[in-house]
Amino acid sequence: MNPWSQFAPELVTDLYELTMAASYLREGMSAEATFSLFIRKYPPGRSYFVAAGLDHLIDLVTGFRFQEDSLRFLASTGKFSPGFLDCLRELRFTGSIRALPEGRIFFADEPLLEVTAPIIESQVIETLVINVLQLETLIASKAARCVHAARGLDLIDFSLRRTHGVDAGLKAARASYLAGFAGTSNVLAGKIYGIPIFGTMAHSYITSFEREMDAFRAFAKAFPESTVLLIDTYDTLNGARKAVQVAQELAAQGRSLKGVRLDSGDLAALSREVRRILNDAGLDHVRILASGSLDEFKIQELREAGSAIDAFAVGTHMGVSADAPYFDIAYKLVEYGNRPVLKLSSGKRTWVGRKQIFRAYDASGTMSEDWLCLAEEERPGCEGLLEEVVTRGERLRPEETLDIIRTRFEDDLRRLPAECKDLRNPRFHPVRISQRLQDLEEETSLKVKREELR
Repeated sequence: MNPWSQFAPELVTDLYELTMAASYLREGMSAEATFSLFIRKYPPGRSYFVAAGLDHLIDLVTGFRFQEDSLRFLASTGKFSPGFLDCLRELRFTGSIRALPEGRIFFADEPLLEVTAPIIESQVIETLVINVLQLETLIASKAARCVHAARGLDLIDFSLRRTHGVDAGLKAARASYLAGFAGTSNVLAGKIYGIPIFGTMAHSYITSFEREMDAFRAFAKAFPESTVLLIDTYDTLNGARKAVQVAQELAAQGRSLKGVRLDSGDLAALSREVRRILNDAGLDHVRILASGSLDEFKIQELREAGSAIDAFAVGTHMGVSADAPYFDIAYKLVEYGNRPVLKLSSGKRTWVGRKQIFRAYDASGTMSEDWLCLAEEERPGCEGLLEEVVTRGERLRPEETLDIIRTRFEDDLRRLPAECKDLRNPRFHPVRISQRLQDLEEETSLKVKREELR
């Protein structure tokens, strides 16, 4: 059975979202509810996040419908009344969404998104919201660290074969590109998102020929305008010398060798030797691409070791965010029927009410501090980050191009203090809490304790 043929976004939910919704209906609860999506804490060695996935979520939410096939399935479970299923049949998202634009840098406890809608509508989309935004934000945040480590050198997404599913591979390509990668090996992502696609050859291609040189010449014959040779199958330096010979043969045809790829061994030392071999042959224009279990830490080590690498292909470690494969992300009710609400669970308290993030910059344009405030507050001289993107269930603006999002990310990364970008011991950016928000939090907390803990 092909699961994609039965894909139904309305069923991308945990059962308890529907059981709660059924109870809301039975109790006549239909007031507006605001849910806030935020990340509670940083993974080790992290101090910022990169917002991603919003456009995908907007498409899913504004088109949210319970199809008849989905309703028949829910009826077959025997868990829901005909009246509730009729409610789902008519259900549309009619609320609003305020969110951080994709590419914005944000910090722990700051809302990535706030949803305000009648409680059944805002409740049933919870799982969908978390699933979509966590994955793409996770990968964009990891990719951003690789971009910082590369210091201007090109990065290419090679993660598809190891991502957690086909859809995750597409999202990894898009999220890494908006965070500054030059492109991807993922051909389908190139078609869907217009991302530049890159690729060379595998070791199996080399070993399928009797001689390495035969493989090199065959590939150059097939792709004379874009020849990149994998040179480490047998001996890297010997492979480099053969690449020089192929480059000379291409030059005789009026063409040029574009690059060589290293995939194993001491990449720093080998790249320097390969660079010397190429330069001695007058091939200083030929780029050296490196791959093989790379991440931001390895890229930084290679840069510090004086490698001669021109571009990095980053795969598994980025595509699954290997050192931080999930975020402590939560979608919590913060207001119902104009009443601020919170939970008092140890380590899981939430900031009440609808909120806004304000960002302040110093004289040089560098981020100096953020303020978490109530939505109705103003903070002169600061930038408000949360923007309304859905009103009365309708998208407010067309889908943004990835180039616009990339530019936004580049601007935020440039403005992020250097100490916050450190890969191992970053400084945490200050996020202040406004006095009005603190007062409302305390007032609500005292009220809850009086009523629930007496």
